[in-house]
Amino acid sequence: MPQLYYKEALKLAQREVRACAARGEHPYLPLLDDFVPSERITKGANVGLQWIPTELIVGTRNAGRANAFARNFLPLLSENSEFAGKWTALCEAHVDEGIRDPILCYEYMNRFYVEEGNKRVSVLKFFGAPTIYAKVIRIMPEQNGSKEVELYNAFLEFNRCSNMHLPEFSKPASYAKLQRLLGKEPEEVWSDDERKDFMAAYHYFREAYAPNGNKADPSVGDAMLVYIEVYGYQNLRGKTLAEIKKAVAKVGEEITLKREEPPIEVKLDPDGAAEKPSGILSILNKPKPIKVAFIHDKTPVISGWTYGHEQGRRHIETVFGDEIETTAYYNALDDGEAGAEIEHAVSDGNTVIFTTSPRLLSASLRAAVEHPKVSVLNCSLNISHRYIRTYYARMYEVKFIIGAIAGALAQSNDVGYICDYPIFGQVAGINAFALGVQMVNPLVKVRLEWSSVGGGLSGATERLRARGIKLISTQDTKSLQEKSSYGFGLAIINENGETPLARPIWKWGSYYEAIIRSIRDGSFKSEYEESSRALNYYWGLSAGVIDVECFDVLPESVRRLALLLKDSICRGVEPFCGPLFNQEGKEIIGAQQSLSLEQIINMDWLVENVVGAIPKYAELDETGKATADVVGVEPSTKEKQNQQDGKV
Repeated sequence: MPQLYYKEALKLAQREVRACAARGEHPYLPLLDDFVPSERITKGANVGLQWIPTELIVGTRNAGRANAFARNFLPLLSENSEFAGKWTALCEAHVDEGIRDPILCYEYMNRFYVEEGNKRVSVLKFFGAPTIYAKVIRIMPEQNGSKEVELYNAFLEFNRCSNMHLPEFSKPASYAKLQRLLGKEPEEVWSDDERKDFMAAYHYFREAYAPNGNKADPSVGDAMLVYIEVYGYQNLRGKTLAEIKKAVAKVGEEITLKREEPPIEVKLDPDGAAEKPSGILSILNKPKPIKVAFIHDKTPVISGWTYGHEQGRRHIETVFGDEIETTAYYNALDDGEAGAEIEHAVSDGNTVIFTTSPRLLSASLRAAVEHPKVSVLNCSLNISHRYIRTYYARMYEVKFIIGAIAGALAQSNDVGYICDYPIFGQVAGINAFALGVQMVNPLVKVRLEWSSVGGGLSGATERLRARGIKLISTQDTKSLQEKSSYGFGLAIINENGETPLARPIWKWGSYYEAIIRSIRDGSFKSEYEESSRALNYYWGLSAGVIDVECFDVLPESVRRLALLLKDSICRGVEPFCGPLFNQEGKEIIGAQQSLSLEQIINMDWLVENVVGAIPKYAELDETGKATADVVGVEPSTKEKQNQQDGKV
């Protein structure tokens, strides 16, 4: 019987050689020394004994054995050779009692190359063994900044926690996202049971996704990540292969998006809406009313943010009249799960759904996948999902103007700035404000505090006042839930009370009006069809969705300065122009340069005249943590691992 095994293995090896030749590929085992310098190999680090995936063993270190095996590691030498006899003996030993001795191999870029044990690998691959026991020496690649090395470094971080070599992903951030989606801290170590359970789920999923394809293809990992993000990890349990295939088919475009570079297309201004027909034509062509739902995580009674969106909803009711029907749904997170409220909105016949908080993102994505005829939009920024669109405002433009106002009034005193959550868009607001101050008054520092860190808005304000700071830019909307006498925007706050000076205006009504018009004229749909990427709306002053209000108490010269800056920004002048330096004095961009939109959105650093820091995850209140989990900038998410061991 073992001889018959060798004959079958030889046939499979010869078939592989012919297939490789037809594809123009090298038919034999890759040799590690051919593409890794010997001095780098000798510096490899011993990472010990471990079980490694058989499918990731792809080559050899032994030049004399490279041509003895086809590329699939099956034997090519004749049945009468000494090699065949040894292979057959190993085969017999495996059938009788199993191969137990570990092989010795090198790992490079998550692929393994055998130093000792080539025939053992060959036999175990022939029998379809999923893993092999091995002593592994890791060779680190040259840190050349390439995408491949960046991806490998992200894998290593994941591997240190999970001790797994699968799944593989096409984007570095996917490894950390998987860790988060499974409810684990960034550097939390997996238990043996967790590892076994996950690998069982992974093998089951990929059998459904790619039963005859390349099992180690990164697209399998990308697909599984999308599935978990939409349906949840626990949803894999109890599902048949057919059910998983059906679910994967629904998120096909989301999986494809994982490979897009860049995955996000940002729309800076609304497309021109078609003019409405008038007269008898408008009566004859009058469309059915659009049913639009607004899903909020809080109520307008306690949340200024929700109140602003509700004002926007009432605006479009007035503008569109009987062409639109709107419904508001509140407290979508009361039970910890927003999905039921969104499903309620769908069952009520709503075909457009706005979810007004980043915390509703996951439920929004799931609903969009399950109801492809419903348009779902989430109020957040920098989210790469194909099936929903996000919308937010370039509030940093207004913050730059308010910063210039503060600089003009500050004289020689520092000014204060209070931010709520360390999320995408907010850090740009801090820096824009600081640059506005610096432009007018380069000697003034901006003292930064966070309302999501200890004591809310009142606590942050009192910390600034304790330093003698009276000129303070508070939050973008008034916190109705907090019992505080402070409003929002830029104000002088002292023992005599608060004197408002200027404030940002969110014009959600204008935003929603433009989106509804695009839905009615068809441009909303055509945008989706013409792009393969995730669509993020990031409109600003030029779109009329934000503004700055200057109070009469401001000197006329300062009011004129604000109007001049607003006009300049609407004409395309960029607040983030160089030279720009961070708090450590490092030059981010030079003179005559401007930050790209991607750099602005992803800011996780502060400019040189800001005194303060982006908070660590453990410092945030519960709402802050929940929000940072979804759209937090890096400094407020990567430190999560330290909160339990006291390192923060």
